[in-house]
Amino acid sequence: MQTPTSYARGPMDAPLLEETIGERLRRVTARFPDREALVVRHQNYRASYRELSEQVEVAARALIANGVGKGDRVGIWAPNRYEWVIVQFATARVGAILVTINPAYKADELQYALRKAGVSLLFCARGFRGTDYVAMLDQVRGQCPALRDVVVLDEEWRPFLAESRLVDERELRQREARLDPGDAINVQYTSGTTGFPKGATLSHRNILNNGYFTGKMLRYSEHDRVCAPVPFYHTFGMVLANLAAMTHGACVVVPGESFDARDVLVTVEVERCTSLYGVPTMFIAELAQPDMESFDLTSLRTGIMAGAPCPVEVMKQVRSRMHIEEITIACGMTETAPLSTQTSVDDPVEKRVTTVGRVHPHVEVKIVDPSSGATVPRGTPGEQCTRGYGVMLGYWDDAGATSKAIDADGWMHSGDLAVMDDEGYVSIVGRIKDMIIRGGENIYPREVEEFLYRLPEIDQVEVIGVPSERYGEEVMAWVRLREGVTVSSEDLIAACRGRMASYKIPRYWKFVDSFPMTITGKTQKYRMREIATEELGLAVAA
Repeated sequence: MQTPTSYARGPMDAPLLEETIGERLRRVTARFPDREALVVRHQNYRASYRELSEQVEVAARALIANGVGKGDRVGIWAPNRYEWVIVQFATARVGAILVTINPAYKADELQYALRKAGVSLLFCARGFRGTDYVAMLDQVRGQCPALRDVVVLDEEWRPFLAESRLVDERELRQREARLDPGDAINVQYTSGTTGFPKGATLSHRNILNNGYFTGKMLRYSEHDRVCAPVPFYHTFGMVLANLAAMTHGACVVVPGESFDARDVLVTVEVERCTSLYGVPTMFIAELAQPDMESFDLTSLRTGIMAGAPCPVEVMKQVRSRMHIEEITIACGMTETAPLSTQTSVDDPVEKRVTTVGRVHPHVEVKIVDPSSGATVPRGTPGEQCTRGYGVMLGYWDDAGATSKAIDADGWMHSGDLAVMDDEGYVSIVGRIKDMIIRGGENIYPREVEEFLYRLPEIDQVEVIGVPSERYGEEVMAWVRLREGVTVSSEDLIAACRGRMASYKIPRYWKFVDSFPMTITGKTQKYRMREIATEELGLAVAA
């Protein structure tokens, strides 16, 4: 009997939403006008769907008054705050393309993003984490010829809204009547490993449907309250929180302008949140709070852990200690709007803690041999590719990069190394670029990390490959030990012997208190490799 290939198509029973974001917001507001839509604790902000929609309407008319046309690029450069959400929905209502800018960007990155997308109007915070955004803008503004106006949210938001009086409701309705679900609505800059990031261009259809089907997977209703400590500038916050909640009449609850583990626990308890989001490092930090057990988290039912490989042991603790029995693992990429796979709330526990689930509705996934492009048999590692409504329109103003990422048949190549089992569940075993090749042996860092997480001394671990003159690469583990634990690399090697193939046991160990991180909480393995290569004197081997 022939082994089936690693290909799967998601269910098609629920139709795709063929409407714009503005149309969906109006429809949901009509159904649930008095349900809370958005709570932002650090700004003491609360709005029902009626109130949020009214504020979005005012902002949309103010955009038109400021000369923003369909297809114009409007940037937003700020941490999480209520104005961010209003701008998100208002730009969608007028057909502008929202360009989301990482709050951690410095001058060169900011200049590149503004110039590349041709941003004409920018909303920004006055600053964030000690960085003066206004001063930085003064440095780069002369290099951004398209940028004609900046609205500093802290003091210019209300004057901006006041300009809505110049545009009546009919003009906004006429603008909306010319919009199409396939229109570009968002440019998301993806983290570049080399050079500058690329701008994934997404449509109403891309992100509205991905949010909608994510919410269906989580069984959201108007009674759910989604605690979202993930950043809005990223699809995790903007799509999987804001749009997933909105499409089902649920409420988004924002604990702070950026992640703080204690703020999250307080918010869940006080606001009685039913769902919690985060990358694994966020859940690890919440579990590590000394008084975590004192918080009443029993309102939690579901949530999403995504953005990086999710350690099995962490998943188990999230389910048992945080009461999130229906936690789901999700996986995707910005270029697919973002999710391609997700576990179901009623999947077997083993599947929910060891895989990233099965293919999303209206999406196709296949696993291919990276060298030949052939679809591999089930159970064989290869590159995950995705096709369907969620695949981006392309990289903004970069046809060359688009053609490299999306093949002639419409498949988006992820760069993820994945395996599909006989039941269609997908497991991520690493990134193609992260795979360690030691003396001809392929080593998947995720596999080594999963083993090391089972050692009681280890709180967090990241495995990388470092240069070796003899083997090409050697395995290295960066380890953060549990509080109060003292252990040597020799002790950890001894714990691995006989339980893991010898060539997979890390040769190098580095004990750390923290890891190089992106603002979204992802560890930067490329930076770890750079640091290790220098510290270990491996430049010649490199």
